[in-house]
Amino acid sequence: MPSATVTSKGQVTIPAEVRKALNLQPGDKIDIFEVEKGKFALTARNKSIRDLKGCVPKLDYVPTVEQINEAIGAAAAESYLRSVGQLSAERSKDEAA
Repeated sequence: MPSATVTSKGQVTIPAEVRKALNLQPGDKIDIFEVEKGKFALTARNKSIRDLKGCVPKLDYVPTVEQINEAIGAAAAESYLRSVGQLSAERSKDEAA
């Protein structure tokens, strides 16, 4: 397992084995995120937006602008009601009935 040392300036040299596996080049950026408490992972941010092609499934239909606007409005209304606490109160009333 590769390891690295933190300098007094908080800098770390990424081991060559890791740089090679991530295809990191000088100037590339990496993202570091917490996987669970006390454990972190890093990913290279050296890919193109074009690499995302195909990661979202195609719909069987093309929604109209009206359908999209309606969905956005419904989501915004739900988000607002949730933020003011009305949505949970309304659901509790519905469940009690």
